[in-house]
Amino acid sequence: MKIDRRTFALSGAAALGTLWTPRIWSEVAQTASPTRFHFAVVSDTHIIDDYYQKGTENGVEDNESILRTTERLVSARTLINSLRPKIEKVFVPGDCFHNYPSADYDFYFKNRTRIDIAKELFDGFEMPVHLGFGNHDYDVPRVSREMSHRLFAEKLKAEPYSSVDYKGFRFVHLNNFMGATWDRNSDQFNKGLGSLGVEQLNWFEGQLQDRKPTVVFIHYPLWIVVPTEVKDYGLHPLLYKYRDSIQLVVAGHWHKWVDFAHTYGPQHYVTAATRYDPNAYMLFEADSKKQTLRWMNEDLVQWSTHYAKPYKG
Repeated sequence: MKIDRRTFALSGAAALGTLWTPRIWSEVAQTASPTRFHFAVVSDTHIIDDYYQKGTENGVEDNESILRTTERLVSARTLINSLRPKIEKVFVPGDCFHNYPSADYDFYFKNRTRIDIAKELFDGFEMPVHLGFGNHDYDVPRVSREMSHRLFAEKLKAEPYSSVDYKGFRFVHLNNFMGATWDRNSDQFNKGLGSLGVEQLNWFEGQLQDRKPTVVFIHYPLWIVVPTEVKDYGLHPLLYKYRDSIQLVVAGHWHKWVDFAHTYGPQHYVTAATRYDPNAYMLFEADSKKQTLRWMNEDLVQWSTHYAKPYKG
């Protein structure tokens, strides 16, 4: 079953008013069948540490927001932990922390840095958290991609790209920083564009060939990901080829809510960032029997902005 904003909207939401409260969430979710489960998406958390140099961002809004990333993630986490029935998975499509205070690998094992703080914050969720990579989780060419992968594996227990199967669904974290556009030795080097590389593309197609209902997370919106990388082979053709089993593609990076609808085959949303708004998370109900999704808090989103309307207790 393909999804769009209309089918995502919860039936009867208008009658409940413009604000969803934790009480309303609980009342509706409690009526769900045992085949249903719930997951959340939280993106662009941009955690910093005591080594962060203030005033180095792009403008007043960015300089102010970066100093509040921890408190805003904690606020989102508190709400997500409070929901009943419980959220069973959380997915983070990248920018877990904000840049690297040092290019020395050992520095991160001699000091408490933003990577350690991010881990502590994610460990505070009462359900498993699955992490993807964002552009600020790299620092090419100052820090090699290999070093970033080592730090993620050692400290955050996350691989460059990954998948997890859960109750009939497959959730895939893609990494659009593995291809030539993020290879400083390539003539295609351009960090403004994402690419996956042939190895990851082959792996992704292998995941898709099982034809399971799939949710895909990627950091860059598809609009700035190279469509094809080898002749006619690339991410965009794969998404279109398997559009009947890919139920949703969620990206981050732009820090604003954007609806690309079915431009790339499957429904594609860009999620806003907790860096700017603690209410910028996505809550989903998945039905493993019907193999359908519903975006539970879609009505709170203020499209083309950083913001979503808050829950009121």
